[in-house]
This record gives sequence, C-alpha cells and structure tokens, in this order.
Amino acid sequence: MYNKLSKFLKILFMCHCRADRSFFYKGKQFPICARCTGELIGMIFAIPVAFKIKNLRWVYIILLSLPLIIDGFIQLITKYESNNFKRVVTGFLFGIAFIFIFLKFHYFAVEIALKIVSIIKPDKAIL
Repeated sequence: MYNKLSKFLKILFMCHCRADRSFFYKGKQFPICARCTGELIGMIFAIPVAFKIKNLRWVYIILLSLPLIIDGFIQLITKYESNNFKRVVTGFLFGIAFIFIFLKFHYFAVEIALKIVSIIKPDKAIL
C-alpha cells in the first residue's frame, strides 16, 4: 500500500525526491520533497477552508503563490539554497493557492458550459 501511495504522490507532484530536500521519519525518506509535502498539506488544509470561502480574490491567490515563486527563482539564478522549513512553508502557501486556482477554473468552466447550453437549448424530447 505504501509503495503504491508513494509512487502516486511522486507522479502527482512530479517531484524530484532529492534526499537533501526531503524529510525523514524513522530513517525513511518521505515519498515527496519538503516543498511538495508542504503543497500537499496546504491543499488538504484548503479544501475545508474553500467551503467557507467560496471565491478567493486573485490578489490573495497571487500573494499566496509569490513566496514559492520567489524562493524557487532565487535558488535558480543564485547559489542561495533555502532550507526545508522554508520549502515546506512556501509549499503550504502555494498548496492553498492551488486549490483556489482549481476552483476558479471550475467556476469558469461551469459558467461557459451554462452559456453554451443556453445558446443550444436542446430539444426537450431528446432529454
């Protein structure tokens, strides 16, 4: 069971699983890195929050995403190396933003589908 879940998480997050950027528990490496672990925790946290806050404004989504983007970009262009605490925190914030981005896409898709249905107005005999 653990191996299947581990493989699923690695694929889902497209994680590099580097040991130096991962957490360990009882000598075993987590299946995903610290940043992806933070994203997963953020997504799990955001799901019940999303029932309360149905539509988060884009400005807040961007603000939640910025720490991850900035941290990753600075690491890419400099010799700076963030630690696992920063990675899990930036991942957590991005995980929350990701759920709300997904919801915004969902609401947009439903809105478009309703517009298409209202234009087509299918014959009631077919339904």
